Amino acid sequence: MASLTTKQRLALAICDFLSSSTKDGTLSPEEADNIDVALNCISDSFKVDPATLTTSSKAEILGSQSLIQVYSAYEALRTATAASAGADAGSSSSSEPTEEQKKEAEALKSKGNAAMAAKDYPLAIQLYTSALQLTPRNAIYLSNRAAAHSAAKDHTSARTDAETAVAIDPSYTKAWSRLGLARFALGDAKGAMEAYGKGIEHEGNGGSEAMKKGFETAKRRVEEMEAEEADLPRSSPGAGGAGGMPDLGSLASMFGGGGGAGGAGGMPDLSSIMSNPMFASMAQNLMSNPDMMNNLMSNPRLRQMAESFGSGGGMPDLGSLMNDPNIADMARNMMGGAGGQPGQGGNQQGGSGQQ
Repeated sequence: MASLTTKQRLALAICDFLSSSTKDGTLSPEEADNIDVALNCISDSFKVDPATLTTSSKAEILGSQSLIQVYSAYEALRTATAASAGADAGSSSSSEPTEEQKKEAEALKSKGNAAMAAKDYPLAIQLYTSALQLTPRNAIYLSNRAAAHSAAKDHTSARTDAETAVAIDPSYTKAWSRLGLARFALGDAKGAMEAYGKGIEHEGNGGSEAMKKGFETAKRRVEEMEAEEADLPRSSPGAGGAGGMPDLGSLASMFGGGGGAGGAGGMPDLSSIMSNPMFASMAQNLMSNPDMMNNLMSNPRLRQMAESFGSGGGMPDLGSLMNDPNIADMARNMMGGAGGQPGQGGNQQGGSGQQ
């Protein structure tokens, strides 16, 4: 990894951006093939392997920020520099603001702070923007505008302003805090952790309580996301096909292995059974709930019944079978559905401890 050249790391960053674009909705699935071709061409030309960008090595190879984040900060700086050059054109050959401009910008910033206190966020953004037109490379004004954008729920603009502020002055720790908040609000908990971590590093002495609280909040969210991912249901062998579909062939084998009209032991016509609304509802619930199928297949009474029926023992007495409370309860679930729809009552993303 250490032997990679700057150009090779840039090539890997481009590969990472292209791959991410096929997963975050930027590009349609139909365009993924074109991206695969581009990735192969870049990999071959620069002698790099995008597969090296694993979760553990990506930050080591590319740094803490993605290519799009770096470029967004660059665009903001370029715009600010252009605005500064335009403001000074014809009046001064230097891009450094005059003392009079600095005083005017500071007055605008103070008015912006008053607007923030009054919760008039659009006015605050307007005032901070006017101050930045006079002193474009002022990290404090950018950080204040980031806070106003966050308060107005425009977290994308807040992230851009905060990233530009820390690029101009990494020691201005409030900008790191506001970057952490913006990233967290945009669902980038890991990025928020990195921003708060940088803030703690620049504050020194273990960081302020507010910065540490932000870091811990982001860290908990990362751990929750990792736990949620680990808890996602996985299809077990023989229990389902793609997407967790239950193996209806296994269910059929419990009743003699056939779909015909008269298998061993007098197997009834399955097409006739499925015309019954009650059984059709049971089958639908089974197909939408792999766990219910697994419970059904693991019930010893049903397993014993299947073995007896499959060896020619005849159709079991279903009335007697339903006296088993476990099977009766399972049947009620199959007929009535099993709980809510996936996604109901999902976790709400919180921002505890972040103001």
